[in-house]
Amino acid sequence: MSTHEVTNQAPPLVDYDVYGADAALREGVARYAAPERLAEIDGELGELGRAAGSAEAQHWGELANTHEPVLRTHDRYGNRIDEVEFHPAWHSLMDRAVSAGLTGDAWTRPDGHLRRAAGFMVWSQAEYGHGCPVSMTHAAVPALRTDPALAEQWVPLLTSRSYDFGLRAPQRKRGVLAGMGMTEKQGGSDVRANTTRAEPLAADGEYALTGHKWFCSAPMSDVFLVLAQAPGGLTCFVLPRVLPDGSRNTFRIQRLKDKLGNRSNASSEIEFDGSTWAQRLGPEGRGVPTIIEMVAATRMDCVLGSTSLMRQALAQAAHHAAHRSAFGGPLVDKPLMRNVLADLALESEAATATALRLASAFDADTAPEREFRRLAVAVSKYWITKRCPVVAAEALECLGGNGYVEESGMPRLFRESPLNSVWEGSGNVNALDVLRVLAREPQVVEVFLAELRLAEGSDRHFDAALKELLTELADPAELETRARRVVERLALLLQASLLLRHAPAAVADAFCLSRLGGDRGSTFGTLPTGLALAAIVDRTRPAV
Repeated sequence: MSTHEVTNQAPPLVDYDVYGADAALREGVARYAAPERLAEIDGELGELGRAAGSAEAQHWGELANTHEPVLRTHDRYGNRIDEVEFHPAWHSLMDRAVSAGLTGDAWTRPDGHLRRAAGFMVWSQAEYGHGCPVSMTHAAVPALRTDPALAEQWVPLLTSRSYDFGLRAPQRKRGVLAGMGMTEKQGGSDVRANTTRAEPLAADGEYALTGHKWFCSAPMSDVFLVLAQAPGGLTCFVLPRVLPDGSRNTFRIQRLKDKLGNRSNASSEIEFDGSTWAQRLGPEGRGVPTIIEMVAATRMDCVLGSTSLMRQALAQAAHHAAHRSAFGGPLVDKPLMRNVLADLALESEAATATALRLASAFDADTAPEREFRRLAVAVSKYWITKRCPVVAAEALECLGGNGYVEESGMPRLFRESPLNSVWEGSGNVNALDVLRVLAREPQVVEVFLAELRLAEGSDRHFDAALKELLTELADPAELETRARRVVERLALLLQASLLLRHAPAAVADAFCLSRLGGDRGSTFGTLPTGLALAAIVDRTRPAV
């Protein structure tokens, strides 16, 4: 019937190069990569970008979220097995992530953190939920390296490019996945309130654990870093799912969490019954300092993940606007829609610039760069993860009713968007971490401020905002009450400094005027007149 003819609908954003279409990401990689390795890195990321944008990978993402993980506590004979079943699409996503080096390259290759950060941002745009075990496997490595013997046993398997799913003795596997068990019902982020007990066994460094973990993501993993109360205080332990003799360790999965988003990823509640075997990692009573490097790496991935989600939401919105006509022409050419898209693009590019700067600090690993990332990771984790939900919501609205239906993929992006602000410390936890640094580590603050000052004199709004920040930092009164305000200023100035130094003038000027100069409303699409909005939108739009 003629009334069923479909017109004026945007084609699916499919079969495109996620990496090649992202100018900010490509330019950032070129900025920080060693020149002699840039062609190799670009080639790898381009291959991954084309895979992420393919119809096949997008279908994997749909299937992995439609067919959610299933808990199997017992086998058909009544034996306790505590296994999680996943749809084959999940395994396809994981296989590609691991084989692309997203679990190990940061620790094994030159420019490894940069390669891996860019790759994580690219591949996560195909599907975000499987990024959780990818992230934790990557992040377990620096914590394990505090014990040479345990590192020798686990790190080669964790950094392997082989995805080898299934609970078997580690020595029989080509690669393994890692998880983390920190939070408990009564404590949440206050891990020092943990009640899980660790009783020393006869062999040195071996313990039996009794207790629970309230949130344990990816319980199908091969090994976990967990916190428990040993005789000497809160301590970090390495807990394998399968023991060296091939028998199952006691790891009771009580249920899988029914979550807002992140549906493809299995998050669980688990119990240790007194026979759960674990090895101590680091001294007794030093659990938090031991696991803190894992926390820092997963916080970094919260930044990467939110940046990835924002970029994909923006790409979908810009693509739709380029192909949808209304009121006599393409939406992308309408001044008000262009304002909205440009505003979203500023948020996405600022996040991308920040994420890659952090990755470069991990690669350099000098004392000043360690001090910079000590503050910058917490600041960026707080701010970028909080910007993600509002970006996702506005991008969804750009598609109108088409964006509200599941087939568009936008509802899944929106449901994922709050996760990173909750995971690895909510906003208040990260803000308080920043306050501790401000109060106790003046050298870290000076390194961070030195990074900001690299853009001093480039923009009057930036200079005025930096001066206001220094005044605010000098006032200790009710600092905890003002913590979120201070962290927001730190984050915006870091982003502005990076954009002023590295982004096109149209992007940097618009960001500073709207985010620091105050010439903007309370929602997206309220940028002032006189800015090069068309150039900002054209820079960010996938050419599909």
